[in-house]
Amino acid sequence: MTTIPPSLGASENSLGSSDKFDLRPRRPRTVSFPPTLLTDFYKISHRDQYPLATTVVYSTWTARESTIEDIDHVVVFGVQAFIKRYFIDYFKENFFDRPREQIVAEYVRLIRNTLGIAQPPTDHLEALWTLGYLPLEVRALREGTLAPLRVPSVTFVNTKPEFFWLTNFVETLFSAECWLPSTSATLAFEYRKLFERFAKETGGDSDAVAFQGHDFSFRGMSSVQAAAASGAGHLLSFTGTDTIPAILYLEENYGADTDLELVGASIPATEHSVMSAYGNEGIDEFKTYERLITELYPSGLVSIVSDTWDLWRVVGDYLPRLREKILAREGRVVIRPDSGDPVDIVAGREQSDNTLADRGVVEALWDVFGGTVTSQGYRLLDPHVGVIYGDKISLASATRILERLKAKGFASTNVVFGIGSHTYQRTNRDTFGHAFKSTSVTIDGTEKAIFKDPVTDLAHLKRSPRGRVAVTAVDGRLETFEGLSSDDRIQADQLRVVFRDGEVFGVETLSQIRTRLLSHLQD
Repeated sequence: MTTIPPSLGASENSLGSSDKFDLRPRRPRTVSFPPTLLTDFYKISHRDQYPLATTVVYSTWTARESTIEDIDHVVVFGVQAFIKRYFIDYFKENFFDRPREQIVAEYVRLIRNTLGIAQPPTDHLEALWTLGYLPLEVRALREGTLAPLRVPSVTFVNTKPEFFWLTNFVETLFSAECWLPSTSATLAFEYRKLFERFAKETGGDSDAVAFQGHDFSFRGMSSVQAAAASGAGHLLSFTGTDTIPAILYLEENYGADTDLELVGASIPATEHSVMSAYGNEGIDEFKTYERLITELYPSGLVSIVSDTWDLWRVVGDYLPRLREKILAREGRVVIRPDSGDPVDIVAGREQSDNTLADRGVVEALWDVFGGTVTSQGYRLLDPHVGVIYGDKISLASATRILERLKAKGFASTNVVFGIGSHTYQRTNRDTFGHAFKSTSVTIDGTEKAIFKDPVTDLAHLKRSPRGRVAVTAVDGRLETFEGLSSDDRIQADQLRVVFRDGEVFGVETLSQIRTRLLSHLQD
């Protein structure tokens, strides 16, 4: 029996209510953070700082630069989900449908206690509440579009003069929610391009490429919502995922339906706790593999993590002994190592003494199970076995694996990549320089182009467009027309209205967005 040390008294060790501070919520539990406070502190005072008689503020959302070599486009994604989740559902539930007195009281309390303003003005919030919708117009490129760097993908403008302050008030919320799905979708598409290229070069199964990138990132993301949004971006280019909320995100926001289409999928798979529970004695571990492939999963796909102890004993001893049983199955046994240098483990070492570790898992499986040779002359493993690797995978390491496999005469589709938080969490808003900047204002009836171009920014990466913008296709490439006014009408402007005055326009489905994005693989 465990004894509680005397130093831990009942009041400190109890799961009951605390006697030190009040844990009760200050708002009803059904109410999320007030949207009037989902912004940076400095936004609170900007309404008073604009020139007097300001009636219109127009802003753009643009990916300005890339910190990743050879990526000069970003995938437009996440705008429709944001509009539905926040401009429609969130504001309705947490602002327009709540009593005005509650909204005012919670805003005044926090601003008074944090900015030290004795009587925070609330007339602008009360006017918005009375209006009953967000008086904004949002235009955006179609999702799944590859937007070149420095070409705006979204624009915002207020539709009623008294709400000029609202345009940039929503910057913080939009930026926080939208840079990630676009960034992850962009990286996933780079993986898809990489896998497609090597599949063509080595004669790999082209149908397998859609499953060659598998999202392993959920547990490494900053939150469930981040995992869902990022994972949805992954699913524009692939159909393999272990991030279940990403599928729900796409069903909720992009008309996806798992009853009717393949949104995302996975297979039964073990983890180290399962494997180690049997013990690491050779006879016990061998029986674990035997039970998995003959009793629990006598057919179909199953992935077995194989380096809980000795990966090379698994591929060099257990699998040869189970060869006939594996070949007799209808389905594939996927071997999953997930530690060590991914290039060496999967594709073998460049300097080889011909040990199993030198040859790598793909070649070791070929030695046991054989396979076929593609029309380009590359070896493709017997379909009863495969390899997935999901630790520290990056675009660079995936490229090296495929290059080394090709050099050794193996087709690229012999391996599936678990793409995890090493790719999707090691990013930020500056990975592609996403920025929300005002480019036009109207003051006392006169429209004025505005911009920023810091003299200290020697590369002019932070220079913003001037005036209102349009985006058109010139020789197949999207380009920006700037310096426009509200009176200008540009034919074939790719920026289309997706939200205006509380209504959503141009809703598109996952299927449409996937088709648009993947069509760029032919470029």
